Amino acid sequence: MAIDLGLGQTGVWYAADKLQPAEWREFVQHIESCGYGTLWHSEATGYEAMAFGAFLLSHTTKLKVGSAIANIYARDAVASRNGLRTLNQFSDGRYVLGLGISHIPMVENFRGHNYGKPLTSMRDYLNAMAAGQDDADSWPLMIAALGPKMLELASFATRGCIPYNVTPEHTARARVAMGDNALVVVEQKFCLESDPVKALELARAELARYMVLPNYRNNWLSLGFTEEDLANGGSERFMDAMVVSGDEAAVQLRIQAHRDAGADHVCIQPVHAAGDLASAKRMLSVMSGV
Repeated sequence: MAIDLGLGQTGVWYAADKLQPAEWREFVQHIESCGYGTLWHSEATGYEAMAFGAFLLSHTTKLKVGSAIANIYARDAVASRNGLRTLNQFSDGRYVLGLGISHIPMVENFRGHNYGKPLTSMRDYLNAMAAGQDDADSWPLMIAALGPKMLELASFATRGCIPYNVTPEHTARARVAMGDNALVVVEQKFCLESDPVKALELARAELARYMVLPNYRNNWLSLGFTEEDLANGGSERFMDAMVVSGDEAAVQLRIQAHRDAGADHVCIQPVHAAGDLASAKRMLSVMSGV
């Protein structure tokens, strides 16, 4: 059996840089009041992941908080190790550190680092974190993983994987790679929108920033999507696979498909018009308890 990190069956994923601090205080407390087990947040160009995690933990009492993902190029391995311990000591064990290799533009253009070979870079980083530490096997530590080699690394070097922008078919791959002893945590975007034209417009707006990133494109192609699916803003077939839309039942079916494929925890991401936090809160209220 995989180690139980207490994530709950369902969590929420939301981009850190989308909200200001006052909005985040309100939003994270809303998520907790809805009964979700874990809030997962990104690290991009704005908030620093661990300082942001501390903020979220300080404004909640039961909700787990996880980075999905913290960029390994943003801090050295010792800083990540110490941050993981610090946040858990101050929150009574409510923090999960999700690490990832990020993407070439974010590492080289934004941070000014050299983007190394992904698998080697992550393996070396995890080894440096664990060096000389007797308790490394018990850390609530996971990594973002899409391809087979990174999934394999997640299975034996961490508590499991956090795939993003994936389908239930990928979840099944991840489950096989993790075996019985590591967790599969997957993100699924959703939109409670009955108008298919509006739903497609919202999906394309949300996915636009990911469509140019090779790590995601290569994984989508491996799942059977074509270059045509990824052209001109994305085909309807592709967008439907990435963002499930419609009513509550349609979203529940997709969440269940991930669970049937082997997901231990599904974090759902509300897709809405820019700045429309009320819609995000409404959708999460409707889907609470799934």
